[in-house]
Amino acid sequence: MAAIEVAAPAATGAETGARTAALGRLLVLAIPYAWTLFFFLVPFLIVVKISFSETAIAIPPYTPVFDFAVDGIAGTIAKLGELSLATYEFLTTDSLYWRSYLSSVWIAGMSTVITLAIGYPLAYGMARSPREWRPMLLMMVILPFWTSFLIRVYAWIGILSREGLLNKLLISIGLVDPAQPLVILSTTTAVYIGIVYSYLPFMVLPLYASLEKLDETLLEAAADLGCTPWRAFWQVTFPLSLPGVIAGCFLVFIPSVGEFVIPDLLGGSETLMIGKTLWTEFFNNRDWPVASAVAVILLLILVIPIVLFQNQQAKAQEAGR
Repeated sequence: MAAIEVAAPAATGAETGARTAALGRLLVLAIPYAWTLFFFLVPFLIVVKISFSETAIAIPPYTPVFDFAVDGIAGTIAKLGELSLATYEFLTTDSLYWRSYLSSVWIAGMSTVITLAIGYPLAYGMARSPREWRPMLLMMVILPFWTSFLIRVYAWIGILSREGLLNKLLISIGLVDPAQPLVILSTTTAVYIGIVYSYLPFMVLPLYASLEKLDETLLEAAADLGCTPWRAFWQVTFPLSLPGVIAGCFLVFIPSVGEFVIPDLLGGSETLMIGKTLWTEFFNNRDWPVASAVAVILLLILVIPIVLFQNQQAKAQEAGR
């Protein structure tokens, strides 16, 4: 009887500990979901609401189709059926917008490829360097983040301009005629340079994380089986570093598509990117519904392929199991 009485409090303590652990796990999971809800989903829904509104000369410069605070739940549901897709239809009739989307995707895609081509050898060299050098090399990659992004982009104006450092260097060594310096600033080439420079650390860091964990005995085994270093790289090293490649490409491509500062400062009037178009609609034309519709479509262009890719990866992993 005494044994039963002693065991009962012990069991109650175990249940309390389990509940506390479950509550802790719930709180840990709730924090990122709450962050996503309040700082992504709610603002996105506000932008979606504005995209269905009508342009007006007022403050703010649009007339909402429905107002939850005024109409209430029932009124809002009733007015959802009155939503018009006129703003989204307008985007399909004006070639400026779809050309901006295509140009942005092309520039971001090419910049991502160039960044990968530069970042992979850099990350590979860091991962294969002596262990005592790696913290210093990693610090050198992160060091540009200590300076303002805007200042770093402005610095390229002084480098790429007709009287800039690059032209002075090329003229001094005789590669460029002083009467005809290179015209790089205010071109698409300058935009590529700015994006690759600015986002190179975002490519190097995930690549380094994948390559640094690579088991070197696998390369030794490949060499023992007769693989050349080049073949061992493509059959062993590169496949094992694919998670870093994919993560780095996402981290570079996604912000590059909507980039505004770099094409505005380094690109010319012919450099067409959706970030500049979006800024023009918001602040110059003050057409918030159209600008919101542009932002919604841009988000869908970025999110839908990522979701499809993740689903494909999950299916592949499930099939592998």
